[in-house]
Amino acid sequence: MAFFNNMALFQTKFMSRFALFATFLIMVHQPYQAFGRLFYPKNTNVDDASQAGVCDLTVRFHGYTCQEFEVITDDDYILSVQRIPHGRAGGNGTRGPPVLLQHGVLVDGLTWLLNSPEESLAYILADNGYDVWVSNIRGTRFSRRHVTLSPNSRAYWNWSWDDLITHDLPSIINLIFKQTGQKIHYVGHSLGTLMALTSFSEGLEVDKVKSAVLLSPVAYLSHMGTIIGDLLARSFVGELITSLGLAEFNPNSPLVANLLKTLCDKPGVDCYNLLPVITGKNCCLNASTVDLVLKNEPQPTSTKNMVHLAQIVRYGRLRKYDYGGRFKNLEHYGEYIPPAYDLSKIPHDLPMFLSYGGQDALSDVKDVETLLGLLKGHDADKLQVQYVKDYAHADFIIGVTAKDVVYNQVIKFFKKLD
Repeated sequence: MAFFNNMALFQTKFMSRFALFATFLIMVHQPYQAFGRLFYPKNTNVDDASQAGVCDLTVRFHGYTCQEFEVITDDDYILSVQRIPHGRAGGNGTRGPPVLLQHGVLVDGLTWLLNSPEESLAYILADNGYDVWVSNIRGTRFSRRHVTLSPNSRAYWNWSWDDLITHDLPSIINLIFKQTGQKIHYVGHSLGTLMALTSFSEGLEVDKVKSAVLLSPVAYLSHMGTIIGDLLARSFVGELITSLGLAEFNPNSPLVANLLKTLCDKPGVDCYNLLPVITGKNCCLNASTVDLVLKNEPQPTSTKNMVHLAQIVRYGRLRKYDYGGRFKNLEHYGEYIPPAYDLSKIPHDLPMFLSYGGQDALSDVKDVETLLGLLKGHDADKLQVQYVKDYAHADFIIGVTAKDVVYNQVIKFFKKLD
């Protein structure tokens, strides 16, 4: 009995530690127009307090106007999007330039709102006159609906980040463009940066983007400095697809917990101190914010999405999803090998701001240098790069010093373009 009690205690402790890991894990066909269909609840008064969602959970509590929107993608997923149209002081009758905030994998839009208004990027941008839009990609708690499919079905989870860039992101960008009539400033963290880079390289809605800010940019993961991350990447295809047959990757489910427990038994893996092991040694996190993260995250994603992310590590290439066989790929792509994303095709005159950290174990310095090498053809006056020696992966999104170190630089970057 003592053995089973100890095992239960271990699993409880492990899952709480894994929530830290899951929150900050690797975040992240022919081009075609993927215009989302605007969808509003029956009560179109989006400021009504009866509309449950991100607005009621946190934004209005801090005194900001907040609006809830929904958009239906062209493959029928219903996504939740929030809008903070102006700062707490109120608008002056005109709307500022729109900014889209795109979160990473296994989290949702709340990650932009967990620190105080003086420390959270969404509020800081709103208080600086920007029209802020917060995305929640498919599968996360506020975007778990589909026109015909149930999230309890395997079919609902049949997607990877390929689909996020061809369906979700274009639909959200078009929602904002239709509402504002303006091009957007884009801000992504981790997977949100991968979505931007690959989307822009495919020419998807880039004509509606004024600039892009990439925090902890992820495109290559060959030098990812985390043992458990590498083990997970090299275990996903066999362990999850073949053995477990999971369609939904939910970090809180017993099956995923058991898989991860086996990885904790590997030499050199310390499951009782996962945050620095996975993200690198973050310099500037607030314990109370980490507690909020643990209460609100992680969020589910598809196992196929996690496998696709793992393929970046396994193969060292940025390609579309590999279906695991020459003829399966031939069926989907007309080629034996999945097509590569060519980041050199990102428009050279698109203003971009990249910020990366010297302690980041996921967006490793060497991998960012590889990315910058691919962007060497970018117009020199359109590419701004910031290196923060002491920052790791989580510092960019919930670091208490991020306003002074990073966000003020982002705002200066935007102001030059507005």
